[in-house]
Amino acid sequence: MKTSVLAIVLGCSLLAGAQDATQTQPAAPAGGGQQQAAPEIKDPAEYNAYVAAVQQQDANAKVSALEAFLTQYPNSVMKTTALELLMGTYQQSGNQAKVVDAAKRVIAADPNNVRALALLTYLARQSVAAGQNPQQSLADLSNYCAKGQAAVKSGQKPAGISDADYDKLKKQVSIIFDGGCGFAALQNKDYANAQSNLKLAVDAEPNDLQNVYPLAMSYLTATPPDSLSGLFYIARAAAVAPAGQSQTQIQAYGQKVFKNYHGSEEGWTDLLAAAKASPTPPPDLATKITKYVPPTPAQQAHDIVNGKTPDQIKQLSFGEWELVLAAGAPEDQDKVWSVIKNVPLQMEGNVLEVTGPTEIHIAASQDDIEQKRVDITLTMAGTIPPKLMPKVNDVFDFEGTPVSYTPTPFMMMMENGKLLKKAGAPAAAPTKKAPVRRRTARKPAQ
Repeated sequence: MKTSVLAIVLGCSLLAGAQDATQTQPAAPAGGGQQQAAPEIKDPAEYNAYVAAVQQQDANAKVSALEAFLTQYPNSVMKTTALELLMGTYQQSGNQAKVVDAAKRVIAADPNNVRALALLTYLARQSVAAGQNPQQSLADLSNYCAKGQAAVKSGQKPAGISDADYDKLKKQVSIIFDGGCGFAALQNKDYANAQSNLKLAVDAEPNDLQNVYPLAMSYLTATPPDSLSGLFYIARAAAVAPAGQSQTQIQAYGQKVFKNYHGSEEGWTDLLAAAKASPTPPPDLATKITKYVPPTPAQQAHDIVNGKTPDQIKQLSFGEWELVLAAGAPEDQDKVWSVIKNVPLQMEGNVLEVTGPTEIHIAASQDDIEQKRVDITLTMAGTIPPKLMPKVNDVFDFEGTPVSYTPTPFMMMMENGKLLKKAGAPAAAPTKKAPVRRRTARKPAQ
């Protein structure tokens, strides 16, 4: 919510108190049976004390006079108005502790007083945002904003205020109450209530960053997220944010979320322009921002071998062979297997297990190396002397002939294994393949 809205609300209370000072003097019963709209002080001494307090120009003097009036006349018909004036005067002087105390005294006297509830809601939200006594502040925020919403719906119009002015006041405080309840719900991960309350506040004041940004987050962080609504409102937040670091950070975050959802940044500048031009999402937003759906492993496997000659397939990495053989359609698997089956291959791998003098378990794709997951069982052509036997975690060059494989979990069986030079030494054959990461679904940058 904007500080200016709160200032208007408090300013109205000060103005109302000043106006009431001219309407509370003792008077004879109105002629013609008309009823006095504003409360009326009948005791001249009480009236003089009230007017004297209200007309003080110095804030400290006004506070003292109002406190004295409330002490001397605790049951005055002007008690609520005097407390509102006291609350606003403390706010003007910057004494927040006294502001809170005065506001609580107002709602003790008038539980549906929307000005006091708005002030308490505003201050509690500021405390939550600043991390000041967060649990109690959040509980206070939830309590005051809910009471404020109820008061707006069912509270009686105060005496001495016109219907038009009261309607205007309700609109102003509703932004504070709806935004506060939405912000509290967001902190509690109650995304549905966060969205509904913050949307009311943003619809009432579309340029208020303090509600637009939380509304965007209530959509984007929900489970599951409402990504389209969230993307529009994060773009809207960037549009209404003042130029500077805050705007830059919001825009950078929105751009990242957009890319993750859409798969590219294409269309982001158009969304920024649309959010700047209108406070509500365009009806065709879903057709303009489509969700990126990554190809399935089978589709990726097909793309790897599609249109390639046998010689080109032979030059693929072991990780690409593995993806095709593990996830590809039968015809794509055949394209790879027909090229490498029973063909001696030379490559590099990590030793994960040595199960005997003639068998070694190896990880050859980068994914499996990182996961320490075996993808090749190499049976040696003969017994390896102990002094030449690779150790676990060694990286070494070897030769083996593929004879069979299982797709899930993937395992290639190689025979006629031979130890070549250690990794880093000149390759024994020009066709040695270094392990590469298994090709996975394209994923936008985080």
